[in-house]
Amino acid sequence: MNSNIEQRDEQTRADRLVVLGTGGTIAGRAARRGDHVGYRAGEVAVADLLEGIPVPAGWLVQAEQLAQIDSKDIGPGVWRLLLARVRELLDRPEVGGIVITHGTDTLEETAYLLQRVLAPAKPVVLACAMRPATALVPDGPQNLADALVVAAQPGARGVVGVCAGRIHAGLTLRKVHHYRLDAFDSGDAGPLGLVEQGTCTLFQPWPVADGTDGVARLAWLDRLLGPQPWPRVECLFSHGGADGWLVRALLAQDALQGHDRPDRLQGLVVAGTGNGTLHADLLAALLEAQAAGLRVWRTTRCASGRVLVAGSSPDQVPAVALPPAQARLALLLDLLTA
Repeated sequence: MNSNIEQRDEQTRADRLVVLGTGGTIAGRAARRGDHVGYRAGEVAVADLLEGIPVPAGWLVQAEQLAQIDSKDIGPGVWRLLLARVRELLDRPEVGGIVITHGTDTLEETAYLLQRVLAPAKPVVLACAMRPATALVPDGPQNLADALVVAAQPGARGVVGVCAGRIHAGLTLRKVHHYRLDAFDSGDAGPLGLVEQGTCTLFQPWPVADGTDGVARLAWLDRLLGPQPWPRVECLFSHGGADGWLVRALLAQDALQGHDRPDRLQGLVVAGTGNGTLHADLLAALLEAQAAGLRVWRTTRCASGRVLVAGSSPDQVPAVALPPAQARLALLLDLLTA
């Protein structure tokens, strides 16, 4: 391992970057070096990923294997580990920044959750890859090196993702391509900045805390780290022929299992067509869900843009300016304070 990488050192000044490994394609392994699809994610240890990666001058790097999964399988179990460990590390004065190696499939969800709940004043940088570590030309090493540069950047703060030389804010990034190396964008907001030849160029300020009260965030964190199940929120899509059957099936199943269960269905997010429009039959079913006590939000299934609401029109199903996966987490957090 690089001589600058240590496991533990109790210093008090901010000279430490901690890299938390969670698996993903960046840690993937394939039987053939040219195979970019038929690989197993989460096979290579994070300490091995750091071998040969340049460390920013004046910094030490500490590696921790927090999880080793394919990010498509992420859920409250790994998110609890991340929230708890990142919070602990942010409180340590010697830690100047955190890098998380993560799969691309759910990176936008993890980034959103960490930023909303923790709103860190230090940088928390998610690094990823579209090719496994065993590829002939893997992209993970450069992305990881760039992430360390960002984490060591003076004044850096907040949760960001780094991929293919672009820095994306945690609240706006989304995966837009299944194979291309530059698989992420930030929608209409555009990237936060670039990493080129080990140097950061910013186009926008670093992420800061949103308007959520700090006490509310602490309450979220206590609830999310507790043993009880997280509020259940499911995602649906409006499409041609959407007759509301899935909504009614969810309501029926929930009623069959009992409404007093801690893991009962509490919310629905529906990705509408275009400007968040909903098939009339689906809308009728969603109104039934609201009448049954479920919280229902809508967004758009379009890759870019946000739902616009006419000020004079009643909004039967409230619209949010988030992509579906992030909207689901936003509603989950909202339900924690309901």
